[in-house]
Amino acid sequence: MTVKDIQPQQESKTREEHRKQSKNTEKTESANRRKKVRIRLIPIWLRIIIVILLILLSVGSGAVVGYGVIGDGNPKDTFKKSTWTHIYDLVNKR
Repeated sequence: MTVKDIQPQQESKTREEHRKQSKNTEKTESANRRKKVRIRLIPIWLRIIIVILLILLSVGSGAVVGYGVIGDGNPKDTFKKSTWTHIYDLVNKR
């Protein structure tokens, strides 16, 4: 006896038929799976606020280091309005 005698005759399928059948089974399997809901630890809106605050903090600390340490000024003067109006006048040459 040969293997052909033992196994029943199967219908030969074309490649296209086989691909269609496999796609149909994939669609039904994916429909049966539950969609996994992702819960974020930090919401998007809070992330945006945190990034904005970090940017402001880095700009402020950069101004303190630049004006106070590198520029030989008082670091507390960085937060005075008169300092910024003076810098603005220097840049715009008033």
